[in-house]
Amino acid sequence: MFTIVSTPIGNLEDISYRGLETIKNSSIILCEDSRVTKKLLLLLSSKFQISFGEKEIIFINSHNEEKFVATLTPQFFDNNIIYLSDAGVPCISDPGSKIVEYCHKNRVLIDIIPGASAVISAYAMSGFYEKEFLFYGFLVHSKEQRVKELNKLLSSEFNIIIFESPKRVQQLLEEIFNIDNKRELFLIKEITKLHQKYFKDSVGNLIDKLKHENLNGEWVVVVKGVQKEFNYLTIDDILSVEMPKKSAAKLIAKITSENPKAVYQKLI
Repeated sequence: MFTIVSTPIGNLEDISYRGLETIKNSSIILCEDSRVTKKLLLLLSSKFQISFGEKEIIFINSHNEEKFVATLTPQFFDNNIIYLSDAGVPCISDPGSKIVEYCHKNRVLIDIIPGASAVISAYAMSGFYEKEFLFYGFLVHSKEQRVKELNKLLSSEFNIIIFESPKRVQQLLEEIFNIDNKRELFLIKEITKLHQKYFKDSVGNLIDKLKHENLNGEWVVVVKGVQKEFNYLTIDDILSVEMPKKSAAKLIAKITSENPKAVYQKLI
């Protein structure tokens, strides 16, 4: 069996009871960074007075995941295998998805322990009420490619969620400003942690605000989608086009909810 276990993104108390029990009962822990995982287990053990026992820990990151999957056999999952990311839900902007894919192809039973998510938490706090949004994760570092990506993203009518590091968050705002200097954004850093802080404003105002802020911490940026302007068809628009009166009557009836025959009688 293979279980994806969500870990806290900052506050240890966000680990679930099922998460603790699943870690405790696991045979082998696959993880993004063995040092981070060992530290997390020590903190959880101390916080909740629980013993996880001795565990075999294997680190699987974006550089070696594909190679690791090539060595797998279905029998490996006769053990109780779990995967932990450094923080949050594995497999989303994190390693693990290739192992999940292997399990699907080889009919290995999969389970998930839900938990804290920076994406969902940030969107819930943003106040943007549209139910549709796009999660993009981290942009590339190359300046030219970043601008291409942002131009594409900022043309979308959907709200966009981007992850950014403290070193590049100000750069990201300036890049967005150069494309659309009035775009509304929601920014939050250090979600669930002691120094959590959030901002919501136009990108221009946010650039000024962040000049006076400590930028340390991981950032989530929610970009308001393009507000599409709809030009509604009017009766005058229909009458200005050369077309059979019966066709015009049907169109006018559609927008006025009148009887098409009654509209036609008015037109003749």
